[in-house]
Amino acid sequence: MTDPHAHARPTQAVVLAGGQGTRLRPYTDDRPKPMVEIPGTGVPIIGHQLAWLAEEGVTDAVISCGHLAEVLQEWLESADLPLRVTTVVEKEPLGRGGGLKYAAGHLPHADRPWYATNGDIWTRFSLREMAAFHAERDATATLALARPRIPWGAVETDRFGHITDFIEAPPSPFLINAGVYVFSSEFTALLPDRGDHERTTFPGLARTQRLAGFPIPQGAYWRAIDTAKDLTEASKELAATRTTG
Repeated sequence: MTDPHAHARPTQAVVLAGGQGTRLRPYTDDRPKPMVEIPGTGVPIIGHQLAWLAEEGVTDAVISCGHLAEVLQEWLESADLPLRVTTVVEKEPLGRGGGLKYAAGHLPHADRPWYATNGDIWTRFSLREMAAFHAERDATATLALARPRIPWGAVETDRFGHITDFIEAPPSPFLINAGVYVFSSEFTALLPDRGDHERTTFPGLARTQRLAGFPIPQGAYWRAIDTAKDLTEASKELAATRTTG
């Protein structure tokens, strides 16, 4: 049976890898954030991302570099990559939206849809399903949505103020932007040359119902690597997966 959304499935992606990762120091003193290794894997975050993108049908990736770009570029040159990779470095800071537009300008197919991901995300879910969701809604942009765990224990009370239960690290009641996107080809022209697209482009699309949100399926792995604690937790989760698997 022919997949009706196959023609709209992206085969190209932008990875935003220019952040300084100040909250991950000292790991980021000598390397950019995406080059930090997940303990127990021997592979940097960017390596996991590129492998995942290739598994989901991506053949070409543009990596937007910044802080210590040469370290990332050197690793890319020596690594056995599962897809074609191009790197770009902003000559001057363009902001998140401007940087995304600059990187998108180096994609091989300007007239086709594309994925984008933040360079500090470690996740596994079906991008093919997300692309189909995007196409079904005829969206200009689709954001993956995650429900992270709250890092503190929660307390439940009854209506009289009696504590009834303690819940360790419960899921957040709110969905958040998971840092993974599907964009239609026309989205690139809507990005600002400088500035933040989340304050300009996204609100405009939301007002015209052209912005969609794809909830990451329950049970799929997702974690943003922002701090040393995130690295530790990711390592524990990986070990638990290997034990149960």
